[in-house]
Amino acid sequence: MAGEIPDLVATERTGTGKGAARQARRDGLVPGIVYGGEADPLPINIPFNVLLKRLKQGRFLSTLFNLKVEGQEDVRVICRGVQRHVVKDLPTHVDFMRLKRNSLINLFIPVEIIGEEEAPGMKKGGVVTHVRTEVELIVTAGDIPEKITLDVSAGNLGDVYHISDITLPAGAKSVIDRDFVIANITAPAGLGSSDDEDEATEVEAAEA
Repeated sequence: MAGEIPDLVATERTGTGKGAARQARRDGLVPGIVYGGEADPLPINIPFNVLLKRLKQGRFLSTLFNLKVEGQEDVRVICRGVQRHVVKDLPTHVDFMRLKRNSLINLFIPVEIIGEEEAPGMKKGGVVTHVRTEVELIVTAGDIPEKITLDVSAGNLGDVYHISDITLPAGAKSVIDRDFVIANITAPAGLGSSDDEDEATEVEAAEA
């Protein structure tokens, strides 16, 4: 695996039912459950502040975590649901699903653009516009790329790059079927008109 999976630390919840869940919330914890795979469901508690911070970072439902619970083997999980308070909109319960190495999941993968300094269009004053800084891909849990790379070293002014211009890792594919734009090389304001004027002057000189 190219990327590092973030850890998510939890504790095993000894009690079950609504009473244990209410006690967990009073203690500043969010109750949850880990299910799937060949193991029995595991009730857990996650510190409220830790979970809230993760939720605010975004992409929580499409991020693969390495769940660490004392007394249990580390396991890869992905969130499959967050219940929230109807008024406060704060997390009150969270569900995680265990994943095997060959499990298929949807994840947002960052896009790295290289070759900007060598691009002819950049040497003419062009600017690379990042239309998408990340792309949602279907990948296997055991082979998650840290990033995908777009090479624009041969790019000229006006060139547009699509997802088809990126070689995706083996087994990975885009969630979106269409060939969407990743980036383009545009001319700064005024550059186009200046080029037109130069061409017109050359023509006039040749005709004179």
